[in-house]
Amino acid sequence: MDIHVVAAFPEMVSSPIEKSILKRARDKDLVQYHFYDLRDFTRDKHRQIDDYPYGGGPGMVLKPEPIIRCVEAIKAELGDATYRIILPTPQGPTFSQQMAQDFLDVDNLIFICGHYKGIDERVMQYFQPDEISIGNYVLSSGEIAALVIIDSVVRLIPGVLNDFDSAATDTFQGEFVDCPLYTRPVLYQDMSVPDVLISGNHAKIAAWRQEMAQKKTQIKYKAEIKKPDLAASTIQPDSKKKGDS
Repeated sequence: MDIHVVAAFPEMVSSPIEKSILKRARDKDLVQYHFYDLRDFTRDKHRQIDDYPYGGGPGMVLKPEPIIRCVEAIKAELGDATYRIILPTPQGPTFSQQMAQDFLDVDNLIFICGHYKGIDERVMQYFQPDEISIGNYVLSSGEIAALVIIDSVVRLIPGVLNDFDSAATDTFQGEFVDCPLYTRPVLYQDMSVPDVLISGNHAKIAAWRQEMAQKKTQIKYKAEIKKPDLAASTIQPDSKKKGDS
């Protein structure tokens, strides 16, 4: 998979990628990252990427020309490879584990990162990207949200994690959230690991984990199964961008 990040400050994403699992994925040649500074796609001597909004009001708006030039240049390099264009925004449906899984179906993910007050609406009209929110709050930039989505997707690529079962049993990968987890020591400050986990009886351990996962889900989300808004937040298949839209 190739991940392309179009941003006013691409180093906000490129720097964390030099650490941990994201770096490991690149070192294993399982994913490649590409970063694009919007200022490189301007045509004025000041390399201006933002301007005041028409109609007045506070804040600055990212101009459409650099973004569209940049994404079109990326698309021209992709040939017949499949892609999806993603715009992190608090106005989109909430990101979910199912979305992360769906993103594995394409060869390229192209992230358009907003900044300042927002992005000129004509960018959305032109590309019709997948607009995705990581929560009902506002960040200083789309780069931060893009990094969250990238991390969630990359760790699902087979071979990235040393133990892929770890990802397969994550919260939201199945019907319930993950069960309670324990490690050494057995006793810490009068708090003990449940006896069943140190019993060596794998059938009983599996049954306990299933029961605890279900109970934990019920307690956290007041429901019998996974978080109620999970299915509603999933992007429908007809909104995928595979090849030119």
